[in-house]
Amino acid sequence: MTTTTTAAPTAATAAPAAADTRALDVGLLILRVSFGLLFAVHGAQKLFGWFGGYGWSATAQAFDAMGYNPGKFFATLAAASEITGGVLLALGLLTPLGAAIALGTMINALVAVWSKGFTAGWEFPLLFTLPVLALAFTGSGRYALDHQRPWQRQGLVWGVGAVVLAVVAAVITLIAKAAF
Repeated sequence: MTTTTTAAPTAATAAPAAADTRALDVGLLILRVSFGLLFAVHGAQKLFGWFGGYGWSATAQAFDAMGYNPGKFFATLAAASEITGGVLLALGLLTPLGAAIALGTMINALVAVWSKGFTAGWEFPLLFTLPVLALAFTGSGRYALDHQRPWQRQGLVWGVGAVVLAVVAAVITLIAKAAF
């Protein structure tokens, strides 16, 4: 009878995997914070006129012109969604929910400018959609407020859940737009 044993991993063999995980977590941190803050800034531009934005009244008029009537309601909804989704993503807090909020907002932005074509309309909303879509599936990573919390969720099921929630929210918004 022959017995085969395998050596337990040593610090030398375990270190590369840990280093790769840390690099992934740093990459997710950079993506989350940069995208989340940029997204929140866009909301602050709409709502408060900060960072060179037009403010709530002008944004409401623009929403009216795009057919989102009443413009004040939809401007407030868009700005609040951008600020909330962006802050949640930047902090890495309730990441699937933050991703769903941001993604739902971007679906509406894509619909609003789709007829203008890629370079004149929907390339910018698409550019904002892609990182949030990635974060919906990867989760927030280790350097986040979600880390090791009972609600920390990531992976295929949570990513699909965030996308479904975003699509449902976007469809409800588009139905409300058509109803007003």
